[in-house]
Amino acid sequence: MPVMTAVLLALMIGALVDIILRRDDQVKHLPKVVWVLLVVFLPLIGSILWFTIGREYSQSVNLGGFGDPRRREKAAGTISSSQTTRVKTTEEELADLEREIEFHRQQDRIRQLEAELDQRRAKPE
Repeated sequence: MPVMTAVLLALMIGALVDIILRRDDQVKHLPKVVWVLLVVFLPLIGSILWFTIGREYSQSVNLGGFGDPRRREKAAGTISSSQTTRVKTTEEELADLEREIEFHRQQDRIRQLEAELDQRRAKPE
């Protein structure tokens, strides 16, 4: 009997932690507060319902790995070109950031020049 109690307690704690850590858009059918109350007051049924219908299971995420990525694509099957996304290199990311910084500098300079122009127009001659 103590084993069943420990399993039920672990299931309930696991469900509560999972509910609390999920974003609101990852919770289905009921608000998070209702799920918490359901698991607290009906631990076995609430936990089973949470893990079966209440949580949003996300698609598997490729966390990377060693080796040639083309080999992983072949192992996973053929992937159409519309489904693949190219990961930018660090140099490309830095170049993008530099372009963004330069854009914002130019926008600031334009605002300064417009302010100066407005001041010149406002001065009576």
